[in-house]
Amino acid sequence: MMRGTSVPSVLMFVGMGFYLLFMILIGLLYARRSNSDPEEYFLGKRKLGPWVTALSAEASDMSGWLLMGVPGLAYFTGMAEAFWTALGLALGTAINWHIVARRLRIYSQSTKSITLPAFFSNRFHDQKRILMTIAATVILIFFSVYTGAQFVTFGKFFSYVLGVKQYYPAMVIAGAVVLLVYTLTGGFLAVCMTDLIQGILMFCALLLVLTLSLVHSGGLSGFLERLADFPQFLSIFAIAVPADTAGNASSVQAVIEGVPQFTNGSPYSLLNIVSCLAWGLGYFGMPQVLIRFMAIQSPTKLHQSKYIAVLWCAISLSAAVVLGLLGRALFPVLLNTAVDAENIFIHLSIQFFPSLIAGLVLSGILAATMSSADSYMLAVSSSLANDLFKGIIRKDADKKAVLIVARVAILIVTIFGVIVALFEDSSIFRIVSYAWAGLGAAFGPLMLFSLFWKRTSLTAAIAGMLSGGIIVILWKSVISKIGGIFAVYELLPAFIISCLVIFVVSLLTPVPSAAIQREFERVTRKL
Repeated sequence: MMRGTSVPSVLMFVGMGFYLLFMILIGLLYARRSNSDPEEYFLGKRKLGPWVTALSAEASDMSGWLLMGVPGLAYFTGMAEAFWTALGLALGTAINWHIVARRLRIYSQSTKSITLPAFFSNRFHDQKRILMTIAATVILIFFSVYTGAQFVTFGKFFSYVLGVKQYYPAMVIAGAVVLLVYTLTGGFLAVCMTDLIQGILMFCALLLVLTLSLVHSGGLSGFLERLADFPQFLSIFAIAVPADTAGNASSVQAVIEGVPQFTNGSPYSLLNIVSCLAWGLGYFGMPQVLIRFMAIQSPTKLHQSKYIAVLWCAISLSAAVVLGLLGRALFPVLLNTAVDAENIFIHLSIQFFPSLIAGLVLSGILAATMSSADSYMLAVSSSLANDLFKGIIRKDADKKAVLIVARVAILIVTIFGVIVALFEDSSIFRIVSYAWAGLGAAFGPLMLFSLFWKRTSLTAAIAGMLSGGIIVILWKSVISKIGGIFAVYELLPAFIISCLVIFVVSLLTPVPSAAIQREFERVTRKL
């Protein structure tokens, strides 16, 4: 592995430097257009084409988690958890594009909504903007954590490549600065165009590294043979459990005579499988994906976007899982903790490519990180500037004032994300799972009820959003500690409870006004 300041390492950083510079130039290119008004800055005036919509949605969704979190999970504990999580996400992606995208595009334009909180508020004619305030606050809390997870990826990436952990804080800050420049200047269009490029780069990087890793492992038969001695490593109904020198389960895997130590494995229960599949529920409430549905040029183009997005997602997730397994087959004792295992994609790239090409391939990690973090930063800024500042605090604010507040908000969330990222011992996979659950449970049930049930009331919407977000926090921090069935991924119980709350409270409260019902029926007729 080439680290430090050697010529090969310099060439590798030159490759990555070209990529980062290109991203900044795109932001500057769209700066003038994004300064025109808030709808341009936050939604690109609904001008996205099908390819940009599809790939920017998927790239912003997957984040550095795709190239580091998923392969790392498969490398450390085998196929089971990574496989079922990937399957849940692929199914969630397909269902979300199929049943939500078109309805939300039409409904959001009908209600003149340019952000997700604004859509919820306008959908229920919330004159007091209570729903908008809660939604904006949820986005602020969970997306700030999410942004921090992306900066963790930056820090891990560069500190591992350089082989010097002391560089971690500096690299977190450097990555944040690059993101800040093009998001601050270019707004939504810059974010989407960079995400399109980044989605293509992530896809190509995964397939290139996967192909070379498979060749070096001796093909499919060689790959399977190398993993055959690791108990339950290739099973989807049992999980491989790393062990210490005494053969007991351990978070730090021991190595004896060049062989990584495992226990006999542990059955992967139905509860575990359901927990992983529940990741797919999060898509119904992910602002960075839903906003792309709202921004496409025409609802008719969503059909093409759907197939592009689902195919990209299925192939990319499959490649990420297999890549982690290949990493274990090729370098079985290289990484002995779950956190370190998330560096396997980096190691494979440096090992098998010439330095300059490795730099471009490794830019896939930067692409994954940047494509998500920029969307999270923009979502937070739109919530603070358009929904809280203009929607509640200063309703007569002009376009210039809203854009100024938006940019200040981006700066603030960037600083907060950097602070979160400096606690670098956290697993990217675990940080993302928590934020994903919070957003999915707070927004997902309400999104479905808003689009499909005319009887949903404002009171029920408020209660459902609050219950979803609160249950995630309580379940993660308190209830899951009980163990057993309560150890299920917090998104599942929170999503179910939120749905029940919305349904029951809607039946117990007055029927929505005639104006709300007419608007719902008018949108339904356009489908």
